[in-house]
Amino acid sequence: MSHLKDKVAIVTGASRGIGAATARLMAEQGAAVILAARSTGETGALAAELTAAGHRAEAMACDVARFEDVAATVARARERFGGLDIVVNNAGMIEPIAQLVASDPAEWGQAIDVNLKGVYHGLRAAIPAMESGAVIVNISSGAAHSPLEGWSAYCAAKAGAAMLTRAAHLECAGRGIRVVGLSPGTVATQMQRSIKQSGLNPVSRLEWSDHIPPEWPARCIAWLCGPEGAEFAGTEVSLRDETIRRRVGLAA
Repeated sequence: MSHLKDKVAIVTGASRGIGAATARLMAEQGAAVILAARSTGETGALAAELTAAGHRAEAMACDVARFEDVAATVARARERFGGLDIVVNNAGMIEPIAQLVASDPAEWGQAIDVNLKGVYHGLRAAIPAMESGAVIVNISSGAAHSPLEGWSAYCAAKAGAAMLTRAAHLECAGRGIRVVGLSPGTVATQMQRSIKQSGLNPVSRLEWSDHIPPEWPARCIAWLCGPEGAEFAGTEVSLRDETIRRRVGLAA
């Protein structure tokens, strides 16, 4: 993954799961990485670990539901590392898991703020700061296309984010900025523990061994940022596709 060397990346939701794995991989492959999350506890520890190993990484508090936080993160990447080449809009939340009639309107709105508006904020803040050759990866989900009981907020937000990927591609392709979505499938993260506990819909009945490790989508994200990912601009790549897994170098 030599294409990551000397690139500057922002990864949102970098405190754990896919975000932490992606930030670690990119830093280890030579990119300078801003690890963005609502607090800097876990991201600060990871950034310190990476820095001690000779990599370039910095943690920054960023609530993606607040545009000013995302804009400040973009500004910091440019100030600290001299530019911005990659943005991974990964921050997300599954709550509230509840049927529509039992859902809390404030919690439902917060999910939209994070899962949908958070992607918009990432696009809006990053695109003006990027040059030709830059890449934005939006983390999608099968829930963007298939409704699931108890997941109305998550499904609606992910469907909107999938359309944002297409709209951003339409507007950015002429500028040489690549925008792509990744649907990773079910991943062994804390989100899956919350889903399991809910007992709602078939996803909650999956076993832990059914989920892929977060390092797999991290590898795919890094791959999508390279030359082989260019053909997927404006589309949504599914990591459930065995052909994609083989091309990324993952076990089928």
